[in-house]
Amino acid sequence: MTPPAPTASLPGDDAGASEGAGILLSAAQLHKAYGSTAALDGADFEIHAGEIVAVMGPSGSGKSTLLHCLAGIVPPDSGTVTYRGRVLSQMSDARRSALRRRDFGFVFQFGQLVPELSCLENAALPLRLAGLSRREAESRASSWLERLEVDDVRSQRPGQVSGGQGQRVAVARALAVGPSVLFADEPTGALDSLNGERVMQLLTEAARETNAAVVLVTHESRVAAYSDREVVVRDGRARSMAGAL
Repeated sequence: MTPPAPTASLPGDDAGASEGAGILLSAAQLHKAYGSTAALDGADFEIHAGEIVAVMGPSGSGKSTLLHCLAGIVPPDSGTVTYRGRVLSQMSDARRSALRRRDFGFVFQFGQLVPELSCLENAALPLRLAGLSRREAESRASSWLERLEVDDVRSQRPGQVSGGQGQRVAVARALAVGPSVLFADEPTGALDSLNGERVMQLLTEAARETNAAVVLVTHESRVAAYSDREVVVRDGRARSMAGAL
């Protein structure tokens, strides 16, 4: 049974008007420097609803910086990021925060689960922050834990489960809000190959079922193989394997 996927839109936004048609999230000429080091130097990017795009490149090429700019976590020095026709830099801080809670999901290399909370509480946390009651939030989160084959560890804390189980809980947390875009930054980097393959199988299957776009940062070709398209970042610039974006 497919878990419920709540609609993730900001109050007052015409969020669903163009979903499923055209570009969902894009970036144009992004520049970002840390001191004298240029992390992004005119990077462009685009992704459609339901598309899985692998962002590849050597260490230090700007992959994670690109992801953080696309998600509105880090503002670029120049250039624009546009989500559903709205420029992120033109939104208030509160609106960007609400966007990350309701429309975006995040999976990081080490899961970043809250150690004091149970796995179920971790998976339900974004829903609780979005204002859902504990019962409803945990019901939705429980459905995702079951879907991702970790419902048996729901009452355990992150330190009591394996790395593969913890990362699947992190995926459940990201998907529970019904995101339009899922950002995954090296989601299998801390896992062995067997657990990494299973996490990617479950993540991509769930994303396709819910029509979520996935921005997948990785340096591993076996992980990138789960994507529809690859974008290579090198020296702060992004280039599609199928041609320049």
